[in-house]
Amino acid sequence: MADYGPLNTFARGKIELRKIRRNWEDILRVVASIYTGTVRAYDVVTMLQRDGHPTALGEAIASYGRIFKTLHILQFIDVDETYRRDIKDIRNLQENRHSLARKICHGKKGELYHRYERGLENQLGALGLVLNCATLWTTVYLDAAVRQLKAQGYPVREEDMARLSPFVHSHLGVHGTYTFALPDLAPGAIRDLRDPDATEDDDEI
Repeated sequence: MADYGPLNTFARGKIELRKIRRNWEDILRVVASIYTGTVRAYDVVTMLQRDGHPTALGEAIASYGRIFKTLHILQFIDVDETYRRDIKDIRNLQENRHSLARKICHGKKGELYHRYERGLENQLGALGLVLNCATLWTTVYLDAAVRQLKAQGYPVREEDMARLSPFVHSHLGVHGTYTFALPDLAPGAIRDLRDPDATEDDDEI
């Protein structure tokens, strides 16, 4: 067995090119089916295993994935820290998104404790829909606020704008009575923004 020194702990797997070649056509069909939406990724995962063990196609796809895992590890340990910084930025985005999801699904701190039951996918799908709506709402109003500040002559620094996030949620109110009445606004219009010099407490949507 090859000796990779300190990297031995990361080099335990083996890429089976023979399995990849043998199942290449089926791998392409699976990828195309997922990409075109012909089948759901969840159904494909179920299809790639039998009795808790991967099928021949599942093993081939796993071997193919190890190629990119190897490239990822090599880039991660490279002297250049750019790749590691990019991963950290992506991880921070994911954590912020999870934090927003926990705020929206606030019962039991946003954690699901019960076993799988029929319809659970719909529950999670609804959470994703509401999360996306909140993210879009925040993005639209953040953009409008920045444009208004610039128009009114307020200093808006690029380094401050770089820290803006559509996943902030301190302005979201999840307790109380929900109303689904649409505001009386023209299509594409938004509510008036508050005066940046006002001293009122922050409002929740």
